Amino acid sequence: MSPGGVDDAGAEAPGIRPAFSSLLEDSAEDLYESAPCGYLSTLMDGTIAKINATLLGWLGLSREEVVGRKRFSDLLTVGGRLYHETHFAPLLRMQGHLGGVALEMRTAAGPRLPVLVTSTLKRGADGEPLLIRTTVFDATDRRAYEQELLRARRAAEEARQQAEADRAQLREALAVLQRSLLPATLPDLPGVETAGYYHTASPMELGGDFYDLFPLDDTRTAFFLGDVCGKGPQAASLTSLTRYTLRAAMIQDADPVDDLRILNRALMERYTGDDPRYCTAVAGVFERVGDTLNVRLASGGHPPALVLRADGTAEYLSTRGGMLVGVLASAQFVEASTVLRPGDTLLLYTDGLTEARVGPGRELYGYDALRSFAAARAPAGSRALVDALTALLRDFGEGLDDDTALLAVGVPATP
Repeated sequence: MSPGGVDDAGAEAPGIRPAFSSLLEDSAEDLYESAPCGYLSTLMDGTIAKINATLLGWLGLSREEVVGRKRFSDLLTVGGRLYHETHFAPLLRMQGHLGGVALEMRTAAGPRLPVLVTSTLKRGADGEPLLIRTTVFDATDRRAYEQELLRARRAAEEARQQAEADRAQLREALAVLQRSLLPATLPDLPGVETAGYYHTASPMELGGDFYDLFPLDDTRTAFFLGDVCGKGPQAASLTSLTRYTLRAAMIQDADPVDDLRILNRALMERYTGDDPRYCTAVAGVFERVGDTLNVRLASGGHPPALVLRADGTAEYLSTRGGMLVGVLASAQFVEASTVLRPGDTLLLYTDGLTEARVGPGRELYGYDALRSFAAARAPAGSRALVDALTALLRDFGEGLDDDTALLAVGVPATP
């Protein structure tokens, strides 16, 4: 017995299924007419010579309306007909076969029927084309899927554009808030050159660095610079409290150590319990005496100030031992003083500069490198020094991952 359930003599096996038996009775004509896809054959000029019942049913036409009366292109929409005449038919003649071409057919009821068309040339013994055999597949479900996919893509693009607009609006809002935590401009002081710069590590986060400089009277000017812990809204709130507390304290009492103590008490009172907040800060006052500036400053855990001298040297003002502001009620703050003469410049900075990562090994930039960089440019005025450091920060690229604030005060060199 053969595997299909029929013995060698062709007799049906006793256990064969009735459905399989009825399938064997289908004629080729029945399979053609009732196929799950459309079939038609046309002459070389496109005149329809044969068409199956499936396709006629899709189009809502009778065989008498179509066979010998219409061409294949007559069944297409205007756009489909144009594509058929200019691309489909010429390519079919050249290649002998075209498969999976998306077209639209007209139905008697009016709606368009999206289809996928495959056509093959039948040639005679002499190689000349005799007729065209075409298979038509209903692509309605595929078209619906494509339209749904297109809608999803449009929705995704609209969502992306809205998200980008939201990010731009957030960046703008953060930039405005960040600017509000810094002086809009530095005051114009006779006989003094000042410059400041702020680098934001991320436009999507509020930074915690701050600085300010403002006159106390005709000869004295207060200044401070610092770095609060953390980033974001909480850091911005801490920065705001720190700036305005220090400013108010220095207006009332121009003693740098006392001013840092006042700030320390304010932070200890405001941030208690499980949410301690602290900062590093350097605060000072300089007094104009003739063509020199007498500088007094105090540091609370902040990197040491750097002084560039007119003779081309650079030195740090040691404030070692100064403690973080806002951690201990009895924190100690260390004072230092210096005199700036014509050509001298005092530089204050936050640790984003010295802790930048450089080189293949991503090593810390460090204090020695900063002093060497500054000394190579001494004597440099405040503006020239800050401009050089700004370019240096840009050169750090991705190695600079923290906010950085710069504030320089100097006496212009004597012509």
